[in-house]
Amino acid sequence: MAPIPITIVTGFLGSGKTTLLLNLVPQLRAANPSYRLALLKNEFGDVAIDSQLAASSAVSGVQELLNGCICCNLVGQLGPALAELRDTVRPDRIVIETSGSAFPATLAIEVNRIARETGGQYVLDGVVSVIDVENWAGYEDTSFTARLQARYTDLIVFNKWEACDERRFDEVRDRVGDLEVDVAWVKSDKGRVPVDVIFGVDGGLARTLTEGHVAAIQNGHHDHNHNDSHHESAHGHDHQSEVEVLSVTLRGLEGAVVNTAKLMSLLKTAPKDEVYRIKSVLTKSPAAEVHNSDAQGAILTPLSDSSTPAPARYILNWAFGRWTFTPMEQSVEEHHSSDGIILRMTMILARYESTKWKKKLESDGLLELDGSDSGELTVTKIA
Repeated sequence: MAPIPITIVTGFLGSGKTTLLLNLVPQLRAANPSYRLALLKNEFGDVAIDSQLAASSAVSGVQELLNGCICCNLVGQLGPALAELRDTVRPDRIVIETSGSAFPATLAIEVNRIARETGGQYVLDGVVSVIDVENWAGYEDTSFTARLQARYTDLIVFNKWEACDERRFDEVRDRVGDLEVDVAWVKSDKGRVPVDVIFGVDGGLARTLTEGHVAAIQNGHHDHNHNDSHHESAHGHDHQSEVEVLSVTLRGLEGAVVNTAKLMSLLKTAPKDEVYRIKSVLTKSPAAEVHNSDAQGAILTPLSDSSTPAPARYILNWAFGRWTFTPMEQSVEEHHSSDGIILRMTMILARYESTKWKKKLESDGLLELDGSDSGELTVTKIA
């Protein structure tokens, strides 16, 4: 049997990795309606958000690794997760979407090791790094991992460039050039790239990186004493300390729904230099108005098989001041991390911001139920 090709998609928080992948599905299905694409998703939080979004978008099979980074503390779960996708989905291809803080070279080495130990059941096709042009100039300065993601890759996808002028795009290209790498790149079309560009990279990274090379890089990647972002080899760094994560739960009586007016206020006012990502699964009233950030006048309507709309489940994805609400298909089984809970949310924050935001959420009424009962809100720092 031919080996299953594996594509690793990486990129800093909010760069558009999941959007890129979901835009590949209709292209694959148009060329081959029976094509089976499986997704192994690493989420830096305790709620399965993106995997449920993928399941609602006809991805054939999804596995999610929560509460950690796939390139370090969750690396031992990679082999079993790939095996389960192989056995249950029988995929034509597996895409590994990393958390926003993952180091792709370590993961590439691990995939190659698993491929050898399984007798060639898998083959690493390539590593793709997604860069958010609008925001990369900011977090590239503060994130050691963002630079590594851009440096150790086979293909760079420049995303979210449409709202920027050519000067900003040229600046980002120059900063990538400063990493002293010669990497192929492509601009996305609002998150869409032709599937033949993403798949079939035949990645040089898999052939050139050695475990000794990666170990030398990691000596500066995982130590806790990195103070100068411009001297990567001389100082240590813990990539998971670059962000802090809050886990949020809002519970209430059966039939309760989220107060969408307060939720929309949070989405509109959260400063993107403090809050990197907000991901949530929530229940809203069919009469409540929510809007995507790029369509302020469009009221989303829930999917319902009934002539009388009922409260519906939505997936919220917020990144650097932009957001989308996606209605969940009723036929999709909800992940246990959010099932039966009115609102489950992960907030990924800049360093040193979690204490302030935990207090804000708990005391400022930013997340409440609709009506006289504001609900039971629990906010926990998990990273």
